[in-house]
Amino acid sequence: MLADIAAQFRAHPVATTLEVGSVVVCLFLFLGTLALFATGLPTGRGDPWLVLIGVGAVFVVFWTALVPLYERFVYEP
Repeated sequence: MLADIAAQFRAHPVATTLEVGSVVVCLFLFLGTLALFATGLPTGRGDPWLVLIGVGAVFVVFWTALVPLYERFVYEP
């Protein structure tokens, strides 16, 4: 499995970094949500919840807006 990822990284370093990074962010969001649910509802400002929502929002904007714009205007196959 690691050899396959390493071979893919050598062939397509940017795409592989984005894909592996996306998996890591998704795991962080999932585990962070579970951890925050375990602590109960937020009181006051709820800073940990705001951080989690902010990371999720940036992740969504990155994949739905920035990557397609990059592919349309910068990337040349």
